[in-house]
Amino acid sequence: MLKININDLFSKKKIVGLDIGSSSLKLVEILDTSKGYVLDKFYQIPLDRGVIVDGALNEPDTLSQNIKELFKLSNCKTKNVVASLSGHSVVVKKVNFPNMEENQLRELISDEAEKYLPFDDTKEVNFDFQILGESAINPNLMEVILVAAEKEIINSYSNAIQKAGLKVIIMDLDSFALETMYEVNYDFEEGDTVALVNIGASMTNINVVKNGVSMFTRDFPMGGDSITEAMREKMGVTFEEAEAAKLEVKKTNEAEGSDTKEDSLNYADPLFLEIERSVDYFGSTYRDESIKKILISGGCAKIQGLTNTLSQRLNIETEIVNPFKNISYNKKKFDPAYIEDISPIAAVGVGLALRRTGDK
Repeated sequence: MLKININDLFSKKKIVGLDIGSSSLKLVEILDTSKGYVLDKFYQIPLDRGVIVDGALNEPDTLSQNIKELFKLSNCKTKNVVASLSGHSVVVKKVNFPNMEENQLRELISDEAEKYLPFDDTKEVNFDFQILGESAINPNLMEVILVAAEKEIINSYSNAIQKAGLKVIIMDLDSFALETMYEVNYDFEEGDTVALVNIGASMTNINVVKNGVSMFTRDFPMGGDSITEAMREKMGVTFEEAEAAKLEVKKTNEAEGSDTKEDSLNYADPLFLEIERSVDYFGSTYRDESIKKILISGGCAKIQGLTNTLSQRLNIETEIVNPFKNISYNKKKFDPAYIEDISPIAAVGVGLALRRTGDK
């Protein structure tokens, strides 16, 4: 069952966050101690291209084998997993309903699902919701976040994880995992509106939150691979060679503090345009709201100059996210430089590993 909260999660049960991306798998385990949250495990391994495409799992057996390898290499004994979904198979909507009890709302949505969910056959969809409170436009209505995903997609990931010998406790969303990470690590004042933008290899997740609560989400199938593909076409090389060149360019820029002819940002314009469209759409939908800051995560976050370029294009302060601001780490296992290096790519996994009973 797709969940956007975890009130039914047994708090004493150890869990591990499993971030399943299209190019890599990441494992995050965070201990909840008397001194606060402590990162105990982080491990990642690559995932072959084509196993996951646009959020859909094409090769479940391959994924299961890779998950087994990930847990073996990380020496992780925890079997309870929180994973997540993203992509076109997932729908997140804000809907206003008449005031009613939660069980009544669930029955209403079940009976009239076709009114709220844009799927051809709502019987093939799992949904969940969270009541946010009184509607801003009418005190007789309540504002609800409605989340739905195709059962086939949920089951394909759940079965692959279970085949690896693990138990799926929660199937979350990438965007909401970012929200959980943000709530734990960042202080925000009343009315603060922040955009959390995770740029993965093939998918970008955007979640605009106000006072720590989601206002707007969007996933679109474009990410770092689109930059690599554009470089591949221009340079006339293989995808792997272009990927290596992209990384080499990044290192050169970091060392010299300047751009080169093959600067990755020269090929990022389509990605920037999609982010701009999302921000513009939010602005046109919520005319009384303005985004104060953008926090960037994902592998692309480390491309030299990306945050400055986005900040200039959007005229919004933009910085790389730090999912370990309020989370300490085992210094016997992790070097501070390593923690800094993994911070952008660990954001979703940290959010998954932080799920606890009573979360909103």
